[in-house]
Amino acid sequence: MDRLGKLFRKISAKDRDLLDFLMKQLLSGDKGLNIKKLEKSDFYRCRKGRFRIIFHHERGDIVIDSIKLRNENTYKDF
Repeated sequence: MDRLGKLFRKISAKDRDLLDFLMKQLLSGDKGLNIKKLEKSDFYRCRKGRFRIIFHHERGDIVIDSIKLRNENTYKDF
């Protein structure tokens, strides 16, 4: 079972819609998102509510590495 599928089953329909909308905005390059570079790494995070999308840029494209619900271990591996 993949982590994204497990997350989508765990959250409400309203949160699924928000997360889907957020990923589409991120992949389209929308500048109105809350995006910050993570310290001492090449990764970025996009924050909206309790969701955190961790991503990086590769050859001009955005690669999503992780989608997590915010907790004390969200940024630990990056």
